[in-house]
Amino acid sequence: MTAYTEVNKGMEVNTIREGFKILWNGKPLFTHEVSNPAIFIGYGEEKIDMYRGNFDIKDYVVERTPLRDTSITTNGDGNLVVSFSKHSLSEPTIIMEVRQENSKVSFKFENRDSKINRFWIRLTADETEKVYGCGEQLSYFNMRGKNFPLWTSEPGVGRNKKTYTTWQADVKDRAGGDYYNTNFPQPTFVSSNKYYCHVDTTAYSDFNFSNKNFHELQIWEVPKTIVFEGASTFVEIVEKITKMFGRQPELPDWTYNGIWLGIQGGTDVVEQKISKALSKGIKIGGVWCQDWQGKRITSFGKRLMWNWKWNPEEYPNLNKKINEWKEQGIRFLGYINPYVAVEGDLFKIAEKNGYLAKNELDETYLVDFGEFYCGVVDFTHPEAFEWYKSVIKENLIDFGLDGWMADFGEYLPTDVKLHNGISAKIMHNAWPTLWAKTNYEAVKESGKLGEIVYFMRAGFTGIQKYCTLLWAGDQSVNWSLDDGLASVIPAALSSGMIGFGLHHSDIGGYTSLHGNKRSKELLLRWADMGAFTPVMRTHEGNRPDDCFQFDGDEETLEHFARMSNIYVALAPYTKELVATNSKMGTPVQRPLFMHYEQDETAYDIQYQYLYGSDLLVAPVHQEGKKEWEVYLPSDEWVHIWTGKEYNGGYITVDAPVGYPPVFYRKNSSRAELFTKIGNM
Repeated sequence: MTAYTEVNKGMEVNTIREGFKILWNGKPLFTHEVSNPAIFIGYGEEKIDMYRGNFDIKDYVVERTPLRDTSITTNGDGNLVVSFSKHSLSEPTIIMEVRQENSKVSFKFENRDSKINRFWIRLTADETEKVYGCGEQLSYFNMRGKNFPLWTSEPGVGRNKKTYTTWQADVKDRAGGDYYNTNFPQPTFVSSNKYYCHVDTTAYSDFNFSNKNFHELQIWEVPKTIVFEGASTFVEIVEKITKMFGRQPELPDWTYNGIWLGIQGGTDVVEQKISKALSKGIKIGGVWCQDWQGKRITSFGKRLMWNWKWNPEEYPNLNKKINEWKEQGIRFLGYINPYVAVEGDLFKIAEKNGYLAKNELDETYLVDFGEFYCGVVDFTHPEAFEWYKSVIKENLIDFGLDGWMADFGEYLPTDVKLHNGISAKIMHNAWPTLWAKTNYEAVKESGKLGEIVYFMRAGFTGIQKYCTLLWAGDQSVNWSLDDGLASVIPAALSSGMIGFGLHHSDIGGYTSLHGNKRSKELLLRWADMGAFTPVMRTHEGNRPDDCFQFDGDEETLEHFARMSNIYVALAPYTKELVATNSKMGTPVQRPLFMHYEQDETAYDIQYQYLYGSDLLVAPVHQEGKKEWEVYLPSDEWVHIWTGKEYNGGYITVDAPVGYPPVFYRKNSSRAELFTKIGNM
């Protein structure tokens, strides 16, 4: 299998008769010939319809033409310059400069025809190759065999067109989603042949990995650059990716004090729940109160009042309580997003100063978020960008918040008019990164980077540098593979492969619709997994009364006490992993093949992960299970709860609630710590 070659010949650029080719470790990565063209151009007419963050995208390709004819020269820097034409008698349409530097090759494009708005490029593939990445993918970790449209959006409810939940969501809400829908796409993938490919574009793209002989990447513009870079190991590949995109800062030390309890309902409710949790032995690092600025009730459930400042009626004395809780070692976290509700004074300020995106009539563009309307803060307007940073500084940081959910970012409509004059179809995918940058600069300029943590679900290229923590979005409160507990595992692995190594999820899920109600068992199993992630955080869900909660009964409180204590005990190890991610880009949650490259089976495991190099976690993600099958790469493994030793392969272990299948490497320097945790 190509993934396991030890040959390291580096990146080669060779001219051939009537074309050229790129080789990595002696294997073709890209080949262009007259008889087998690799680049196509064309023109298409798309129709994009958004309904509450869900996009219906249809494309009619008017023309698709292979660029067969090439003229190859060398420029003054010694780089190949390839002129692509439709045929030998036509003028060049695309000029491509091929730049080579050690293990990296980049294609820099110049478009000579302004009418072109469709571009296809084929990369050489082989049948045994695997591909990973493309942002945060929740249904498939290995993407071989399918195509993946890359457009930030609501991921949809259910995310599987064959399920009842998705069918109901489509029929009633136009919000069902599919396997490829994600808040965080990115035009970057990693091949099992140990190279990555990144396309420098924010346009709509579709990466198709279904052909056995080639990968075809479609972009709705001629991209600026396409980069290929190889490495001898997957750890090194991710290091190179994060060197290009940037890396997350380390999490604040207070993060590891315990679980972040998601609580709503006002100051008294929060105080009562904190007291009850502490009395049961739950370790609390923070309370996350998303309704700190008020709420509204819609048919969807509890929603928030999007006017980003403390609501003293909802949370009386919060300005004092924040400090009291901090003295107990409990930080307060809130919520904000990049939109302002029409009822609020922030909307009035933004509209008066021209800080909101416009419609075709140069009026304020209003977005329907589900029974209420909001304006879009125009981050391409320098004054609006600075103003929203000031909102974060004054209303969140100066008030005393130590963190928040920086929600949304994926809703930018494609028909808004922006201050910078660039089409919203191009800016749509760029929006999450601009939103992340807004938060990042507000925190950094306040001198709080490394003390404050904000977490986002939306993302795109470059968010790696500007976001302190990722969360998996709005999973359904059920056991489905595509949208339940299981889906957050490939989400963490795929985002880690393209440079975002700090990931967590709503413990228990979020979305209670179409008959889905969170069960006690689901909540407990999710907490089992959460203890072995960088951050443990609960969420009440969109319909709290339909969801079992962490304080639902005595047994559940005791369970959260035990798992939060395990999380805290594991902190010395987790801190090391988080520091490594910040320094080198190596994700905290890693695919098995990252450290076991010779293991063919490891490349298809998507519901287990390595927590660092020394722990293997295989969360139970199905209902009613007492035993669980686990795959162990060849090594000396110790079952953390029983001390029983294994050498690899498929095994079945007892897996009652509270004892998720977790194993550590026998020769780990942290074996003593793991043994202690196993006895808790």
